[in-house]
Amino acid sequence: MATRIRRFGLVGELSAEFAGTMILILFGVAVVAQVVAGGALTVPPGGLGNHDSIAWAWGLGVTMGVYVAARLSGAHLNPAVTLTLAVFKGFPWKKVVPYALAQTAGAFAAALIVRWNYTEVLGKADPGHTIKTQFVFSTLPGNGSITAGVHEWGAFRDQVIGTAILLMLILAITDLLNTPPGANLAPFIIGLVVVAIGMAWGTDAGYAINPARDFGPRLASYITGYSTAWRDQWGNLYFWVPIAGPLIGGIVGGCVYKFFIGQYLPTAEPEPPGRVPAREA
Repeated sequence: MATRIRRFGLVGELSAEFAGTMILILFGVAVVAQVVAGGALTVPPGGLGNHDSIAWAWGLGVTMGVYVAARLSGAHLNPAVTLTLAVFKGFPWKKVVPYALAQTAGAFAAALIVRWNYTEVLGKADPGHTIKTQFVFSTLPGNGSITAGVHEWGAFRDQVIGTAILLMLILAITDLLNTPPGANLAPFIIGLVVVAIGMAWGTDAGYAINPARDFGPRLASYITGYSTAWRDQWGNLYFWVPIAGPLIGGIVGGCVYKFFIGQYLPTAEPEPPGRVPAREA
């Protein structure tokens, strides 16, 4: 008997974007809660993890989220990815806003789950729900440190650069005319990209590199007691930085890939994945 395939079009795609982004945030925000809030209650402080464990959990969250959503929606999980694919890869413009909304909703739902699960730990570590644990959910310049001296425009610069790197590499990894990874390994490689960005570009702005990843949890924290969620440690409105920076950075990364790599790739049938093409004489 032939297998019956059910198709739901845009509804199925949005469902996949919601679920995939939710998985991403369930790993990412929860690991920050464990390190920041849980670590504050251990002796010595920080005993439950460090920056590297945060970077690895975010990267693995991306990998798992992509595996969840890829078949139905392509697993963008990030409005910056969706916008960049619309500009450079022919993704339908009419789907850009619905995808972004589904991604943000998935991030919001996941952050509420993390907030609920870590209620006691967050309450013990930071009874007033202040800037001390606000960045469990959303990013801040200099990771919330005043001594770092990073303000919103420095963080904006950081987000443009970090997201440009992300999108340049995503386009390279998924371009069938290039040398894409075989055996369905692209989600794993993209996860490693996020780990590397976290380890190399995490200080100035917490490497949001994803408007949904930041805004959804920021909204969740605001409605659950973090009254300063929209501002940074300097008191300035900050929520726009991890939205505008990644959207612009994604376009920059797409331009860099197209200018330096994409325009020179052959248009014929690509080599089998994993094989390095021989240079033409």
